[in-house]
Amino acid sequence: MKLYGLKNCDTCRKALKALPQAELVDVRADGVPGDVLAAAHERFGEKLLNTRSTTWRGLSEAERAAPPLELLAAHPALMKRPLIVDGDAMHLGWDKSVQAALGVAA
Repeated sequence: MKLYGLKNCDTCRKALKALPQAELVDVRADGVPGDVLAAAHERFGEKLLNTRSTTWRGLSEAERAAPPLELLAAHPALMKRPLIVDGDAMHLGWDKSVQAALGVAA
């Protein structure tokens, strides 16, 4: 199980603590493999972009108009976190539905 996120993100840390078998992949340092990003975008669509982040607010209108996969490749911190990949299963975020799907007590 891989958890794509940021090592200093509180939500990612909570998810990692609840999922000790997960391996953290820091998206700023290591990036997200293109195939994983494409599969996540296909599954989650626009939800993959965190439009409430400070990174998003710092982008110009022209930059925001770029295709989501290009934006995520250029600015990995724009990805909603965490993205949890467990075999063929993918989960985005760390809400109660994700925790229930992974069998974690909220």
